[in-house]
Amino acid sequence: MVQIDEKVYGASSAKLASIFDAGTFVELGAYTKRHDSQKDFEGVVCGYGSVNGKLAFAFVQDSGRTKGAFGERHAKKICDMYALAVKNGAPVIGVFDSAGAVVYDGASALAAYGKVMKSVSDASGVIPQIAVIDGVCGGSSAVVASMFDLTVTIKDVSKLYVNAPFVLGKEVGTADYAAATGISAYAADSEADAYAYVRELVTLLPQNNADACLVETSDDLNRTVAIDGADAEAVVAALADNASVVRLYKDYAAGAVLGFASFGGVVSGVVSVCGALDIKTARAAAKLVSFCDSFGMPVLTLVDSCGLDVSCEAEQNAYASELAKLAYAYTTAENAKVTAVVGKAYGAAFTLLGSKSVGADIVFALENAAISVLSPEASVAFVWNDKVGEKTREELEAEWKEKCASAADACDRGEVDDVVESAELRKRVCAALMMLVTKAEGKPTRRHANMPL
Repeated sequence: MVQIDEKVYGASSAKLASIFDAGTFVELGAYTKRHDSQKDFEGVVCGYGSVNGKLAFAFVQDSGRTKGAFGERHAKKICDMYALAVKNGAPVIGVFDSAGAVVYDGASALAAYGKVMKSVSDASGVIPQIAVIDGVCGGSSAVVASMFDLTVTIKDVSKLYVNAPFVLGKEVGTADYAAATGISAYAADSEADAYAYVRELVTLLPQNNADACLVETSDDLNRTVAIDGADAEAVVAALADNASVVRLYKDYAAGAVLGFASFGGVVSGVVSVCGALDIKTARAAAKLVSFCDSFGMPVLTLVDSCGLDVSCEAEQNAYASELAKLAYAYTTAENAKVTAVVGKAYGAAFTLLGSKSVGADIVFALENAAISVLSPEASVAFVWNDKVGEKTREELEAEWKEKCASAADACDRGEVDDVVESAELRKRVCAALMMLVTKAEGKPTRRHANMPL
């Protein structure tokens, strides 16, 4: 195997060394030169190697080689690498750092972007694709990077935009800006942080859409837990193996914990919502559920939601449309889906966040969970207000919660499979995910029935 030599790979050497296991990187198209030069190598390094023992492919745009300018041969190197990645069923990591297109290439440069876009699109849902913005990624390159499954930005380094700040007259495209707008799944503090995060993603994610999502774990599957439904992060940490979760969209969907974690060795997407189901949470959750379905990864949904966002701002920003996308993500997903109501689940939040009605395979609820069309307070005010006086409002609200909004009532109606003690939830979730990990939709194929001869 080839060592990553700075004399050979220039500015790309440190990035390649941060991505691949030592001594495993092999370059593809190493001697490709710019079409207008016999001495300048093309401004992108492509190749493959091992990431924590798993095969992966990567391209690294090198601003030190002709400023990483994008052109016909630049695109060909990337597209040829993509073809190998798809054939071998291995993920692609794209590191973006380019000054832009070779302007005098005209239509050829524009077509080159289109060819890479097609390669990315053709690979979507077949192999995972992770983009790292380690420099300038503007114009059509920003479109390409945004087509990847997950995008990682780096503080004080990343410049991700369609229109440059000097054109708009305001600061855009920073790592913080990309994270706040939901373009970036993770805003790293440094290059080391970014590539460590990428390596962790590659370890957890399946190699391709036919791969299983299993890892080894030393954590006890029967470990008892303490669940605090008021803290989404604490709930996930209590249930996940070794309390470890790789977060996504942390700076975008602040009211939720979204990401990947293993439960009894079964790697799953996690949607944990605490509070109102707002636009950003709905949009990010829909992206995660859709991604997991593409690769057959299970989804664990943890619900403690007071309902939908009641605000003019939500209605002015196509709230219904974003909720519709979330509904489509759950209802069309054929992967394994397990849901646990760990607190409140009021109104459409219960329906949309992985209920049985939208396709969940298994739904649990803790003993103290409250599932209702309206909150007990609103329900009493709307339905039982005439009873106030016979009993206090507080007594009526407690009665409503017990009779009409309890986990037992939802279980009785068939919308919850089991009421679970808090301490037992990890064991039950792990068992459900292990049972469902090989789930397949549709009727299994067979040669013929086994007749009782």
